[in-house]
Amino acid sequence: MVALKKILNLTRNEILMPRKMRELIRDLEKTGFINRGGKGSHRNFTHKSGVRITISGKLGDDAKPYQEREVKTKIEESQK
Repeated sequence: MVALKKILNLTRNEILMPRKMRELIRDLEKTGFINRGGKGSHRNFTHKSGVRITISGKLGDDAKPYQEREVKTKIEESQK
């Protein structure tokens, strides 16, 4: 539960600097999401609770704000 709180709480520095795609993927995997693969730069993740998310981008790309919000939302949904 501590790890989840750390993932979901954004510090001021993280708000100013976009996170990398690899960080979003790490957060998803730490909370139990499984990478089902994908095509090109798209990755499909599922959680045992049935929550699904697709994110796109190379590992070193900056995550878009909507991607960060979506990952946070899906992690919260999977914990219910």
